[in-house]
Amino acid sequence: MGLLALGTPLNWEETKPLAEHIRYHGITQFLHTYRRWKDTQGKGLLWGDEIELVVVSFDDEHERALLSLRQSEILQKLQSVTLDPALEKYKPKQCSSIPTFHPEYGRYMLESTPGAPFTGLPRDLVTVEADMQFRRRIIRSYLKPNEVPLTITSWPRLGVTDSSFTDPPTQPDPKGSSSRSQYVGDLLTNPHARFPTLTANIRERRGSLVDIRVPLFIDENTEQPEGTDAPMSNGHATPAKPGPGTPYIHMDAMAFGMGCCCLQITFQAWNLDEARRVYDALVPVAPIMLALTAGSPAFRGYLADVDARWNVIAASVDDRTEEERGLKPLKNDRYRIPKSRYDCVDLYIANDERNRPEYHDTHVPIDEGVRQRLLDNGLDDKLASHIAHLFIRDPLVQFSETIDQDDSASMDHFENIQSTNWQTVRFKPPPVNSPIGWRVEFRPMEIQMTDFENAAFSIFIVLLTRAIISFDLNFYMPISLVDENMQKAQERDAARRNKFYFRRHVFPPDRPSRSYDLASRPVSPPGTDRSSRPTPHGSSSNLRSHVHADADGSQPNGHGHTSAASGSASASASWIFDPHAAHHPRDGSNGSNCSSPVEEDPEEVEALTLDEAINGRPDGFPGLMGVVNAYLNSLNVDVSTKCDLRRYLDLIKHRAQGRLVTPATWMRDYITSHPKYAKDSVVSEEITYDLAKAVDEVERGVRLAPELLGPDYVGSEATGCKLKS
Repeated sequence: MGLLALGTPLNWEETKPLAEHIRYHGITQFLHTYRRWKDTQGKGLLWGDEIELVVVSFDDEHERALLSLRQSEILQKLQSVTLDPALEKYKPKQCSSIPTFHPEYGRYMLESTPGAPFTGLPRDLVTVEADMQFRRRIIRSYLKPNEVPLTITSWPRLGVTDSSFTDPPTQPDPKGSSSRSQYVGDLLTNPHARFPTLTANIRERRGSLVDIRVPLFIDENTEQPEGTDAPMSNGHATPAKPGPGTPYIHMDAMAFGMGCCCLQITFQAWNLDEARRVYDALVPVAPIMLALTAGSPAFRGYLADVDARWNVIAASVDDRTEEERGLKPLKNDRYRIPKSRYDCVDLYIANDERNRPEYHDTHVPIDEGVRQRLLDNGLDDKLASHIAHLFIRDPLVQFSETIDQDDSASMDHFENIQSTNWQTVRFKPPPVNSPIGWRVEFRPMEIQMTDFENAAFSIFIVLLTRAIISFDLNFYMPISLVDENMQKAQERDAARRNKFYFRRHVFPPDRPSRSYDLASRPVSPPGTDRSSRPTPHGSSSNLRSHVHADADGSQPNGHGHTSAASGSASASASWIFDPHAAHHPRDGSNGSNCSSPVEEDPEEVEALTLDEAINGRPDGFPGLMGVVNAYLNSLNVDVSTKCDLRRYLDLIKHRAQGRLVTPATWMRDYITSHPKYAKDSVVSEEITYDLAKAVDEVERGVRLAPELLGPDYVGSEATGCKLKS
């Protein structure tokens, strides 16, 4: 969460007439920045993470765990202590700076970031966990004795109606609150004017309350809603979006989505072209990392039949009208819009010959006036189309004091639109009056229970971006299959059960995978015995053809623009490899470096298990870990640093293999094995109390969880920095 502007927010009826003014000046502001920076080289890779967490208040006497609503009070102390020179003596020697702390949407949430960006140097990467632990120690110093900071994605009992779930208690106000929710009230939300205004304006623009539905996990004694009769959830998971007749958990406010926590990574590129290349390459990676970090098994007091938060957030900020959702013919609105503002990327943006029109096989509405204006000012079609697609949206929050701006010295109108397009990957122009260059933000990952895990995923993604640039990797695949992967990634136990489409040949044709050293150089113990859990396997369903056409019969053309012309839709079947021969079982290696080139269509996309997507296959596909290994093996890195990095990379490797579980699976197993669980899908107050205690103990290293973290995890320090407030 960036800096929050002060001012008088406008309601939706006041904001709506200003939409075109904001869009026009937003593009003007972008063009000023583009001209200043389009040919400018930056300072190379700099990056930082954003860690979001919840503050939990324990009532030990009554065995209750509640969300503490003291964000403002805690932040005031945190922001003053970071200026206190006395904090320096508590700073670990690995850390170069004092971290910073920020507000988030929920009044029970905090966000932390490093005080200065990291580099991509291996010796810098091994300091990331220490920096994250330092932030947690500082936060603990300013919590009450009965409060703890927990890095979990979704609070299991947010929005329950049978008891209070916050400290102090809050009540819904269906008639007077900004969300009109029947489950949550305004006291749950950050008091800054931006947040209730954003909540209200989304609802008012939409014309109704947001409608969030996730499939309910059906157990032996689950009470199903009238008119539904779903089988027990003991086999393959149901689709992430519940179909007609599927029992679901209902939520109705922005807080259910924006009140979730995540791990986000932002990279600064050398220049504009590099940022665009990294952006495109990370788009197909996003669903894989969502599945691998899944940490959301419960919502509103019930076990869900999903493991991840994405569709919940997408629905929580879905401001599309009935016309834009295709429920009514277009009359008052300009476009039919297939997705929420918070969803998967729709367009690749690199000006690269490998970015082929065929990959843009979904309906993507474009503001043609914005696109033409950008083209007239020197942008190429790919970047112009990306910006023009973002600008089909209306602004949601405008302050009366900033309607008229100096477009050469501000990016506020541009960011009004840009920052409320919450996609899996975000392309970020340089800020005004700053040395910061073109950036890419990677957004799909769920927050992990420990700093060790969060550091591991941060390090892995950073190294992956370096491999992408160093080896000129090609991850392009049809956007429709990326969308399909994103839905599969949210299903229960997706990391072990599902298959994900990915490009088969990722290295340049003149440099096949056998040219690289893909070995992992293992230095840590191989993990715990996973014989008690099912072995990893993929979906047994046959691959099928997918023909994508718009609901009105029009077809996407070229760069995803809607065409009314008749003709066949682009069939994704031509991109999919259907393997009839059985694959050899994985042996835990990271792919062969002596395989022969595979003489097949280099554009083919194949459905891979998560193990294969990360760790590779014997047929020469390197996996994401393989290309990371190749990059590390190409560097002159001392053995000690490589060993330290391998600790983190082994977590990714073993989780993909199924030897370690995801946080969602760990929490689901904890809940369903709890003595008070009645096999009714209900996550009771007592179960939540014990779960929160267990998560805190695992993070501190008090409770062993080798099935989640391996046998050698060492927890962070439980005590704070002992500074006086």
